[in-house]
Amino acid sequence: MKNRFYNADSAFSYFLNEIRCNGIEFGDTKALFNVGFTMEHPRDMMILNREREWNREYAEAEWQWYLSGDNNIKKLGDLYGKIPPIWERMADDYGYVNSNYGYQWQRTDWNGTSQLEYIINLLEQNPDTRQAAISIYDAKEHPKYKNDTPCTYAVQFTILNNKLNMAVVMRSNDLWFGFCNDQYCFASLQMLVAYELGIECGEYYHYAHNLHLYNNKL
Repeated sequence: MKNRFYNADSAFSYFLNEIRCNGIEFGDTKALFNVGFTMEHPRDMMILNREREWNREYAEAEWQWYLSGDNNIKKLGDLYGKIPPIWERMADDYGYVNSNYGYQWQRTDWNGTSQLEYIINLLEQNPDTRQAAISIYDAKEHPKYKNDTPCTYAVQFTILNNKLNMAVVMRSNDLWFGFCNDQYCFASLQMLVAYELGIECGEYYHYAHNLHLYNNKL
């Protein structure tokens, strides 16, 4: 299986075919397990595959929602003009979700420092650190995960050859909607951190324990 791609679009098109041809039936999906690959140019975030008809306007609204740190879906509706049904299904009775990743990386420690601030400070102080990791999935929040379980475990950053590399580790990743919009937001996060550090973006490594397509996209 191929594991290096020029950009997100080439990775999407490859795995769209790979899942359809070689995926294993798993629940209401076809899935590949333990899939890891590198995107060499994460700044090239556009999904151009004609079949997908990807909506950059929505992906940007989702990114701006994450940046706000507001995990209420009403904020996404304000940014995009409407709330996608999937977020309505995932929200609690008050409109709050766990899977707003920006809300997660802006969580603060007892000292009032967010996860994002913490990893930027670490990388500034020690460019060789192996500890610049942001956690998303949190076992302490299991009681809140009935309708909305974050798909991402963690995001880790490493400076190599004076470029910022990033690794995203996911428990589950729907290729059609999830990957296309997630990679846009994570690549945007990589660019943000690189900007704060004053260095260039390097590569983006993406790992999914379960990479799948729902049956209606097969």
